[in-house]
Amino acid sequence: MSKILIRQRRSLIGQPQKMRRVVRSLGLRRIRHSVVKKDTNCIRGMINKATHLLDYELLRDEDARGTS
Repeated sequence: MSKILIRQRRSLIGQPQKMRRVVRSLGLRRIRHSVVKKDTNCIRGMINKATHLLDYELLRDEDARGTS
């Protein structure tokens, strides 16, 4: 299964509590913090809710092996 790299690029100050929970549930804590997750429909839905706060990129299988 492919992986996806998610990076927080904007602050959560002034965002609704629901949006903060979505970003926090992705495992992001601060600006420029990044995490690698499995590319599932659930994760894609959370990214779509907060696209104005996040950057993401798909990782190929050989790229994803080195990062867990």
